[in-house]
Amino acid sequence: MSRSSFPPISALVPHSGPMSLLDRVLAHSLEQTVCSVDPADSRLFAEKDGRVPAWLGLEYMAQCIAAHGGLVARSLGEPPRPGLFLGTRRAEFASAYFERGAELHVTATHHRGETGLVAFDCDVRPAMGGEPLVKGRMNVYIVEDWNALEGSGDDVG
Repeated sequence: MSRSSFPPISALVPHSGPMSLLDRVLAHSLEQTVCSVDPADSRLFAEKDGRVPAWLGLEYMAQCIAAHGGLVARSLGEPPRPGLFLGTRRAEFASAYFERGAELHVTATHHRGETGLVAFDCDVRPAMGGEPLVKGRMNVYIVEDWNALEGSGDDVG
């Protein structure tokens, strides 16, 4: 798929306004998605000097996973399935901040699972190349639809 054939992030990730952090999809396959992000667009989280804390890379990676899921669902002619970020294992941060005006590439690579607990290996790197600034295995919980999270409706207690 060429860059111009990807839908906008707003059609793939269920975030809006200042919580929609990714710019666009750069590449996609059934196993992996790469998105771009400009930390300057993350003003809600920025320090006074414009730098963005590197821990926000976890949200960049989670949103890249959502974009991946949306693109996979579209390719199968299905609606995207809801997912909840549960946590990460072996998260590594090479820096405390992302510098303002430095475009980043976020990669989410499917590791295992289709529904329930699903794992992705993710990283955030400078667009110009180099070692990851943030990386880790992200765990998400994916369900068929939001009703599956509501339970049976029986009161417990």
